[in-house]
Amino acid sequence: MSRELSELYRSLAADADARELGLPDVLRHQADRRARFRAAGGTLAVALVVVGAVIGTQVVTRPPTSGTVPAGTPTPLASPSASVTGAPSSPPVSPPVSPTTPGRSAGATSTAPGGTGTQPPRTPTSIPDRAFYAVPSANQTGIAPQFRDEAVLPALCGADVGSDSVVHRRTRLLIYKLPQTPEGYVPDGTYTHSITIYRAGRADDVLDELRQAVRDCPEQKLPGGDTAVRSRQRLLPDSGFGDESVLFEMRSAGQDVNGDPTGVQDVRLVRAIRVGDVVTILWEQGWENTSSQRAQVDADGRRAVTAIRRWLD
Repeated sequence: MSRELSELYRSLAADADARELGLPDVLRHQADRRARFRAAGGTLAVALVVVGAVIGTQVVTRPPTSGTVPAGTPTPLASPSASVTGAPSSPPVSPPVSPTTPGRSAGATSTAPGGTGTQPPRTPTSIPDRAFYAVPSANQTGIAPQFRDEAVLPALCGADVGSDSVVHRRTRLLIYKLPQTPEGYVPDGTYTHSITIYRAGRADDVLDELRQAVRDCPEQKLPGGDTAVRSRQRLLPDSGFGDESVLFEMRSAGQDVNGDPTGVQDVRLVRAIRVGDVVTILWEQGWENTSSQRAQVDADGRRAVTAIRRWLD
């Protein structure tokens, strides 16, 4: 044995002799305490792991509800007795919903009453010269139209048609000839041609009043001193002029310049045409016992509508 090893054994023996060895019972008691502490620590660690797993499962997964809940049905809140002790949970907050008008889908843009997305036509307040149609060269007599303050309708048993709704009116006296009449001959007819602006929404009522006035006056005495000639009025079918139109005739026994009967019927045609809140009337009054020609009155009616539409546009 080497000298260094012998010195180590000697030092170890001296150190062991100086320490007091414990009794066997004491040593076994200490070993048992250490074993119990190890077992308790392991059990506590396992318990903590299990509790953590359970709590995590409750947080992630909602507890199942009994029965089948229809889609869209709100889940009832748990009663206070079933709540888990801890911080109080806040009720779910729904996103704000914009109020809507009943019967209107959400997001629809409301429109002001009466609105259509476009502005309604403006009712004019004055009538320029260009609102009246230009007389074609084939109908010109060399006498220029003259603006006058004339009656726009013949007398119809004293009826007052639409006078309370007039905004503005202009009337002209127009003398014309038929296209087949040579130049230099006497004219074939005369118009009292008027354009009237009525209050908004009243023009169609005015035409209704005119129809009724003609119905209510089927016959009347012609104005003009002691004459006994009577005139018969009746409505004629009419369409295709403006927004609506009224055409009626006045028929009477013809007379010459001396007042003697001619044996023929004298026919006058009167047409009223509505375009929006504007009404134009062509009252054909003839010339020296001539009668109104329907074809000419129709052609002039179309010219009148075209001029008014251009003016209003």
